[in-house]
This record gives sequence, structure tokens and C-alpha cells, in this order.
Amino acid sequence: MKILVAEDDETMAGYIRKGLIEQGFSVDWVSDGREALTYCLYNSCDLAIVDRMMPGLDGLSVVKALRASKSSLPVIFLTAVSDLEDKVEGLMAGGDDYIVKPFHFSELLARIHALSRRPKENSQKTELICHDLKLDLLKRVAVRQGQVIDLQNKEFALLELLMEAEGRVVSKTMILEKIWDFSFDPGTTVVETHISKLRQKIDKPFDTALIQTVRNMGYRIRAPH
Repeated sequence: MKILVAEDDETMAGYIRKGLIEQGFSVDWVSDGREALTYCLYNSCDLAIVDRMMPGLDGLSVVKALRASKSSLPVIFLTAVSDLEDKVEGLMAGGDDYIVKPFHFSELLARIHALSRRPKENSQKTELICHDLKLDLLKRVAVRQGQVIDLQNKEFALLELLMEAEGRVVSKTMILEKIWDFSFDPGTTVVETHISKLRQKIDKPFDTALIQTVRNMGYRIRAPH
């Protein structure tokens, strides 16, 4: 499970990161609200712990922007303010939980586990659709314009990852981690090779290309405007 910690207090962030890593979580840290929003929009993570007050963009604005982009990423707010109105405002903005500083790490951990047990919005999906491309997750078949497309296992997994994040960039690092279980860049062109193979099957035979390269960031699949 990957968690983003968005906290400008380096000591507090270090305390949270250390505890989460010891519990087996993968953790990334940003100290600025704008960085937090960019990370959540263009990277894949399972939960975000967001401080209410951060430079660049406050936590409330970060979560409002996430919800406006249709992101359902679970968010736990951190705040030094225990005022009821403050809590209500955070939850109404789209936060899933609220924890007041100072706190015991065991409480934060319990809240993370509680949120992770909630069914994800796409957990019941059996089909992913982007424009005229359909991916049947049960039959493991891709169909575009009525034409069945033969995909190898890794190609199917890569296409599924892109379609789950439709419209958002999936980084090469994330692809390596999710599809090949690499926690490092092996220095090969395995991702580029599989993207090229997907394009040959998904895009080339049809009028409209769906798979896009976003320079220096990664790849995305998006319906034409």
C-alpha cells in the first residue's frame, strides 16, 4: 500500500514516515500543497495524509481540487486545531477522516487500516471503457470497435493500469512497480517496448490514437475531446 504524506513540518513528516515504513507501507513525502496536488493527480497512491496548513496551497484546497477532478483517493487530514467547525469543514471538503495533533501513532495506524477496508469505487467493476475501447476484466479480453484484440498477460495488465487511471499520467516508475514488481529502474526499455506493442494493437489499426506519451512524466490513455 502506497501512502503520500503531505506535511511541511519535517520532524512530524519524518515521525510519520518512519512509523509507516516500519509497518510495511511504501511512503512518499511532499512539504508543499501544490506538490501534493500534482503528486495525487499524476501518480498512483492508495491514501494521502494531508496537513491542513501548508505553503503553496492549504490542505483544504488540495482536497477540494482532488474531488473536483473526480478523484476518490482516501484522505486523512492532520490539524493542530481541534475545533468542531474545522473538522466539519474538512470532512465536507472531501476528507475521509480527521486526526488532531499531537496524536499517538497507533491511532493514525488504526484510521489508515479502517480506510483501507472500505470497498474502492472500482472494486466491483468488471469492465473498463475509454472511448470505443472496452476491457473485460472477467474474460480478460480487449475489444475496440467490435474487434477482439489479442493481448499478452503483461500487455493486458499494462492496459488495465492505464485505463484505471484514464486521463491521468502513469509514470514509468509506477508501471515498473505495478506490472513488473520492480522497486527500481532496471535500466531496460521494457516499459517502452510494451507501450509500443500496445500501440500497434490498440491504436494503429484505428483512426483515433488513445495512448499518449507525456514527456518526462509517463503515459496516459485518454478519449479524444
